Amino acid sequence: MYKPETIKELLERSPINQSVTLMGWVRTFRSNRFIALNDGSTLTNLQCVVDFEQLDEAVLNAIHTGTAIKVEGELVESQGRGQTVEVQVSSLIILGGSDPEKYPIQPKKHSLEFLREKAHLRIRTNTFAAIMRVRSALAFAVHRYFNENGFFYMNTPIITGSDAEGAGEMFKLENEDFFGKTTHLTVSGQLEAETYAMGLGKVYTFGPTFRAENSNTSRHLAEFWMIEPEMAFYDLEDTMQLAEDFIKYTLGYVLEHCKEDLTFLEQRLEDEDKTKPQAERSPMRLLEKLNFVVNKPFIRLSYTEAFEILKHSKPNQKKKFKYPISEWGADLQSEHERYLVEKHFDAPVVLFDYPAKIKAFYMRLNEDQKTVRAMDVLFPGIGEIVGGSQREERLEVLEQKINTMGIDPQELWWYLDLRRFGSAVHSGFGLGFERLVMFATGMGNIRDVIPYPRTPQNAEF
Repeated sequence: MYKPETIKELLERSPINQSVTLMGWVRTFRSNRFIALNDGSTLTNLQCVVDFEQLDEAVLNAIHTGTAIKVEGELVESQGRGQTVEVQVSSLIILGGSDPEKYPIQPKKHSLEFLREKAHLRIRTNTFAAIMRVRSALAFAVHRYFNENGFFYMNTPIITGSDAEGAGEMFKLENEDFFGKTTHLTVSGQLEAETYAMGLGKVYTFGPTFRAENSNTSRHLAEFWMIEPEMAFYDLEDTMQLAEDFIKYTLGYVLEHCKEDLTFLEQRLEDEDKTKPQAERSPMRLLEKLNFVVNKPFIRLSYTEAFEILKHSKPNQKKKFKYPISEWGADLQSEHERYLVEKHFDAPVVLFDYPAKIKAFYMRLNEDQKTVRAMDVLFPGIGEIVGGSQREERLEVLEQKINTMGIDPQELWWYLDLRRFGSAVHSGFGLGFERLVMFATGMGNIRDVIPYPRTPQNAEF
């Protein structure tokens, strides 16, 4: 079968007065003459002009929004407004019809809530096509970055007997007889990735993870994708630098390669903001926010330093925080994180050396016995986006922490083996991919940046 050019390829090449063949879906058909055709390769529709007097009436009557068609014709300079080129159609074939009375994605503005109910068709809209092209570019940038920096890609198990303590509630699998033990859907590939880092040096996993938390919010999913690098011989300082470098690379990649889609999404966000109260509007324009992260050095400060700043801040003194900061050891909330980034420093922030009581068992204990070598990267608009740590490499310390937390050491015998045989300093971090896509696209609901969201009471598609 002849492979037609995509609209994106055609617009880039613009072979004026040459024959072209295109396939796509009708966005609009007006005056029995002008077809706006889109094939998903670009935001831009290509106008295809038909001569209705020469076109078979049955074919003409079958052209509606959503119809899949194949057109052949000549690419010419457009005489109309809104486009530089158009196709003068010589042949048009209906590939798949679309009943205009039943097709739900009509050429009008649909609410995001409505489109979630039509998740199998919402990709036909400009908004979701733009989001998913950016998501695809980000995923490519993730793999490209790690490949260029000497990391090996590994696939950690989706079904696991370990529960990565502290990572979240797990979906339990019923068929215990099959595996001979209790198993769950994974909440993180970290523990398994650590084992490979201690043999390959630098590895990363990028795959689905699952949280059985009944959180019906705009920021939580039951199934989402995690990016988790693990590095042997990296301390916390190395890991903070890697996280900053990685984020700047991936966001820089989409800024360079997704300009059309990002400009469209920026305008969408501005239009949405106009309907919100001033306090709920985005603090920056989308492209400004992305460049803010890419171009500014990340500020680094300890949890203790951040605590002092927040404790003496005007919002805390005037009781404007929903969660007041009073005692050291408090788990910082999004409002605190955003204050540090947006108000105090006007830059992305990396916090480190968190209180041990609010962090997981596998994080390296500091000499003060109160804090651990943990770090979070904080962004404007959302707060924490990356969480990582230097892992506890000392067997006796890790065993003591496991016992203190009431974890069965037999369940983690293989994890403890890493400390028995050739232990070394090692570190890593986790980044929820959908959070990164939300940040890059300006979308306010995580359900709109994944093809088919899995949330409480929702597994329709």
